[in-house]
Amino acid sequence: MYDMRVTLYLPEHLAQEIEAYRKARPGLSLSALVRELLERELLKRPEALLEAAGLVERAKLSAREHDVLIRKER
Repeated sequence: MYDMRVTLYLPEHLAQEIEAYRKARPGLSLSALVRELLERELLKRPEALLEAAGLVERAKLSAREHDVLIRKER
């Protein structure tokens, strides 16, 4: 496991929305918010991480389906 540091560039309106959201939830760091949102999205659609990274536009299989296929081949 490793930590990842990234720089995000957000449009002003989105940055304002995030700040308003965080003000309503004292103690919520930007890192915690991003983690929560990523985990929630990835639970719904595991292939979303690859799509977000720009590695796969449209995967023929979901990440789960691919994992099952790889495990069967072993």
